[in-house]
Parts: sequence; structure tokens; C-alpha cells
Amino acid sequence: MASAKRKITLSPSRDIPFDRLVLSQANVRRVKAGVSIGELADDIARRTLLQSLNVRPQLGDDGEETGLFEIPAGGRRYRALELLVKQKRLAKDAPVPCIVQSASGILAEEDSYAENAVRENLHPLDQFRAMQAMVDKGAEVEAIAAHFMTTPAVVRQRLKLASVSPALHDLYAEDEMTLDQLMAFTVSDDHERQAQVWELLAHSFNKSPAFIRSKLTENSVRAADKRVRFVGVDAYLAAGGGIVRDLFEADDGGWLTDPPLLDRLVDEKLSAIGERIGAEGWKWVQTAIDLPYQATRGLRWLERTEVAMTEEEEAKLAALEAEADELSDKWSEESDVPEEVHARLEAIEAEIGALTDRPQIFDVTEIGIAGVFVSIDYDGTIRVDRGFVRPEDEPVVDAVESGDGGEGDGMSAGETTGGAAADPGAAPDADTGADEPEEEGLKPLPERLVSDLTAWRTLALQNAFAQSPEAAFGAVLHALVLSVFYRTSHETCLQLSVSPVYFTNEPDGLRECAPARSIEARHEAWRDRLPKDDVDLWDALLALDAAEQASLFAHCASLGVNAQAEIVPKYGSGRVSHSSVARRIAHSHILARAVDLDVVASGWRPTADGYFRGVTKARLLADVAEARGAEFAGMIDHLKKPDMAREAEKLLEESGWLPEPMRTPVVDADAEETAAGEDDVAAATAGEDGAGGEEAGDTDYAAIEGDDAGGDLTEVNDDRNGDDGDWDEMPIAAE
Repeated sequence: MASAKRKITLSPSRDIPFDRLVLSQANVRRVKAGVSIGELADDIARRTLLQSLNVRPQLGDDGEETGLFEIPAGGRRYRALELLVKQKRLAKDAPVPCIVQSASGILAEEDSYAENAVRENLHPLDQFRAMQAMVDKGAEVEAIAAHFMTTPAVVRQRLKLASVSPALHDLYAEDEMTLDQLMAFTVSDDHERQAQVWELLAHSFNKSPAFIRSKLTENSVRAADKRVRFVGVDAYLAAGGGIVRDLFEADDGGWLTDPPLLDRLVDEKLSAIGERIGAEGWKWVQTAIDLPYQATRGLRWLERTEVAMTEEEEAKLAALEAEADELSDKWSEESDVPEEVHARLEAIEAEIGALTDRPQIFDVTEIGIAGVFVSIDYDGTIRVDRGFVRPEDEPVVDAVESGDGGEGDGMSAGETTGGAAADPGAAPDADTGADEPEEEGLKPLPERLVSDLTAWRTLALQNAFAQSPEAAFGAVLHALVLSVFYRTSHETCLQLSVSPVYFTNEPDGLRECAPARSIEARHEAWRDRLPKDDVDLWDALLALDAAEQASLFAHCASLGVNAQAEIVPKYGSGRVSHSSVARRIAHSHILARAVDLDVVASGWRPTADGYFRGVTKARLLADVAEARGAEFAGMIDHLKKPDMAREAEKLLEESGWLPEPMRTPVVDADAEETAAGEDDVAAATAGEDGAGGEEAGDTDYAAIEGDDAGGDLTEVNDDRNGDDGDWDEMPIAAE
């Protein structure tokens, strides 16, 4: 009968006094790693020893046991115990749990190596769940952080990861999802939405964390939004709103999850401010989150005077400016400036702003016929523009006596180049989200989109133009010479009078773009310097030095620069024709080159709402391929139009790419000489209704780009629009 297989006998455990333990030279750990000895000692003092020491009896030269025990595995635990003994927190003969290995032919180095190598750390998911279990049982985040030698922020990250949908946890545990992807899902607490987005990824080439975050937050509002700054996050949360944060990447304050609540709070606060201002006696108060760039067109701006500073206010202003100068001088060369210094400088700036922003006094007899615009500025502060009179509110007797239309100077704090746009709330080619059948090949950009893009470019050109007095003088001289020697020539985009430019189709947000804010600030600065009464204007201008005169000249001239490709009416007479728009755009390129116009540096970016939703999918993919390459276009060509537009915005965000209507063509001298004198067939056919079989609403932009089309820029006869004269015989102005 066969004998039974011998069972394994485990090494015995026993408590050995600490003073009989010594470190073994066989311990393979030589490099310090992980938790420090001091932190480990504190942990042992709190929860006692969780893992026994691995020891062997120490043998003397005669091979007999000496009564001491060497530690080949557990050296860090021994050193932590040793520190506790030195700190008199542990008795030197305190019993220590040990596993006693016999000298059975297995090397002590092997024991040391095996204990440190043959083990498995916790899976990250188990770490997340373990911390969540501790919190569920009453443990505080700060206490957990202290016990595990980490920071509260790290603990909160682990807890956030533990809050993700269990279904996604299972995927992560099976390595079907990366940790970066799991972290991206933490920006939403909606498990159902998390599952929907993961399902979307199954059919998408783009599975990046950034794409996940964008999908989970697309129905939320960024905390950096001006509406949120206006209302305040605290007020929103107090009203019951929710907010989600990204604990793993910078999120500018997170996302607000209840946009309707935010809009209600904004409306209530704006209405309350409007009622308070209306109590001043104004006839009307118009409130809006965003006012159109040309909201005050046709309104008369009331004369007003500022309340002068008192002696106390002037003294306080001087003291604040001196303190700011002192702090700036002291810390300007330092690389590490304390936060309290930054905070104090910001506080000083705010106080100076409050002192210099003087109250305005209006004629009490005119307040009753005038009104106020109340809106939210780009930084979330309230913006109040007082003192505008509508034409219908003008006193009849004043109109009869003065004989004018009551428009005043047509410029306001909120209007630097014109008035209200037709249908300012209309969005260009709003995307319904449905994929409609499209014709193969690229179609010209829609007229409305071209109009919107060139409106933005016009402001950028105006801003650059105003900063180049030399170019401004040259442009005005050019226009004057044309009007004297070539009376029928239209080779200019400079509308001299100066007539403020009114955009026929104003894109959303135009008032808040960087060029518009720069133009407005410059306009207000000059308005403050010029005399209130035009009788004194001539003497005031003579008092300016040459540089100041040139700067004011450039600013005034810039307001007449119009580089917008207006939509030409299909039927009936209109104030513009295809050919006149083409000539205007061609001349705008000349000015753009003269002032080194950089639309990208001015702040324009191709966004989903501002550009990509207004073009076809074929055009969108072609744009991405042009800017980043065909492989990037292939990454998004399978998406639905709204998703494709959002992804295209991200891909081209910092690419420096511009759509064709916003580009300034590079001059090729040889090509220009060859093209001179040739008939421009494209420009001629652009003046015909429906030329080229184009779909209604689309414009062949190449046909109105004189420089790009390769032909001359001579005017064509267009009887429909009332043009007359043999324009083909007119000379072309030299650049």
C-alpha cells in the first residue's frame, strides 16, 4: 500500500523580544523606496504591526544558536520599531511577532527577495473602493489622507473615481478601459449618461479623454461663462443648482449642470438692476445678456457731465497709485511674488477703477425721453449705457427748429461703428443635428457665412488700420485722389465722410470680440479727451502734437473701413452689386497687407458655432484636411454633423487656419502682371442672378475675390442694379 504524500509544514510563529533581533546582511533591499521610516513608525504606533518579521536563528562559529535572530526580510519594519524604541514609545524588550525560518537549505537572500517580489499590489479599483468604504463608515477625508500618508486632494480623486458607474468599473477591471478614460468620466455623476457616452465610443474612432469630457459636459455651462460670473456660483448653488468638477485636470471652476436655473437667476438679477436704474426717471430700460454690436444705431446720445472728484477722493487716488508703484518697483524683478502682494495689487486696481469711473449727470429735462441699455460685459460685470433717445421720442419742436434727424454723433459707449443689425439674434445656417443628403464635391461657402466671416475680418482690419497712421493717411489720400481724378472709380473700401460701418448681418458675439473691445476702448479714450462742444474742437485739435493728430486721424478713418462681403439681393435693385463688393474686398486686401493684418492674432478661431455648423460636411472635412492633414479628417468623417463640428473646433483650435474669406492673398508680381488687362469672366458672371447654377444662398467666393480669381477688377455693367457707364474702360488704381 502506497504511503500518503507528506503534507507541508509551515514555519512556526513566535513572539521574540525586540532586543534579541538584529538586521541580517542577507536582506536584499538596499535602496530606500516608498513610505519613510518615520511615517511607517507612526503607522505601526497607530495600528500596531500588521505583518510579522521573517527571522532566522543566528548561529555562532561553532554552528550553535546564539539566542539572537537575524532579519533577512522585514528590515524596514525593524527600523521603524527601532525608532519607536528610541522615542521611548516602545519597550526595548517588547515582544515582536516573527515567523521563524529554519536553515533548510534555502538561502536567506532568497527569503528576502521572495517577500518583496512575490506579491501583488492592490488593483487601483480596489484602492478606490476601499477608500469609499472607509468614508461610508464615517471616516473623514483628512483622516484617511493622514493615515495613508497622502493629501486630501488625492483621496478626493480616489473617491471620485469610485463614484463612476459600476458598469464602467467592470470594464476598467477587465482592461477594456484605461485609467485616463475612467478619470474623464468623473466629470458627470449621471451613470446613465456615462453609459451612453461609452456606447458612443464603441462606434467612434476618437476615444480620447478630451472627447469623453466634451460629450459629458455638452449640456452644461462652464463656470467661467460670463453669466456664471454675473450671478455667482454661490448664488447658483444656494438656489439648488448642481456643479461638477474635474479633479484631474484644470477646469476653470467646473460645469454648472442646470442651465435653465442659471438663465432664470440671470434674468431675475438683470431685471432687478433694470428696475433700480429705471427708477432714476428714464423712459425705458432695455436689459439683455448680450446686446448687438450696433444696438444704438439711429439713437441720439445725450450730452452728460462727470461728477468731479472731491479733494479727499483725489488724495486717496494719489495714495493708491503711489502704493501700487511702490509694490511694482519692489517686486518687479522677483520671480516668486507672494499671493498677498498679487491680491493687494488687484484690490488697489479695483479701488482706482471705482474712483476714476465717475458718475454722470444728465439734463433732467431729457432723462424723461431717453433710455438705458443694461447688459452683461464679457468679464461678467454689469454694463450700463445711459442716455439714448429713440427717433420717435424726439420732441417735435426740436426737430422742426433744428432740421436734423436727431441722430447726434451716432457713437456711444456701446457703439463704435454703428447701430442695430437686422435680426441680430439669427444664427447662421442653424444646424438641426440631422444629417441631410449632400451633393458630392465642395460647394461654395453660404453667403450668410461669408458675410459673417468678413464682418469679423472687418473689425480686425479696422483695429489694425487704426494702429497704423501711415497706412491710414495713405488710404485716405488714395480715396481723395480717386474722387478727384477718377470720379467713376470704386477702387476703395474706405467709405469717406466718415460714414460708420453698419453690418447688414451681424454674427452673434461680435460686440465682445477682441477687436471690438479694443476699438471701443480707444474710442472712449478719445471721446474723454475731446471737448464737449464742437465749437471748441478746432482749437483742441490744434493743441495736439503731430503724433496725437495722426493717431486720432487713423482712428476716425478706421471706422469707415468696410471689408464685409454683403449679401447681394437676388432680385430687385439694391445698394450694392456683386462687382462693387468684389472691388471692396480686393481693396481690403491691399489695406490688410499694408497694416500686416493678422486675424488669428486678433483672436479669431474656427469654432463650431461660428463656422463649422454653417458649412457642409464635405467642406468641413476639406478644411480639417487642409489645416491638419487627411488623417485627421479621417478621424471624424464618420460622426454626425454636430459632433463633427465640435471635434473640428478642437482639432483646429491652435492651428492658425483661416477660412478663405478671412485670408489676405499673397501678391505674386508675375501673376499680377499676366492677369492685368484680361477679362474677369468669373467676376462678370457673379453679377448675374443664379449664375453658374449655384444653390440659393450660396456664393462662389472665388468669383468675388479679385486677387484669387486671377482676372482684373474692372466693373461690369449691371442694369438690374441701376449701374451705368462703360466700367470696362475705367483705369484701375495702382496699389
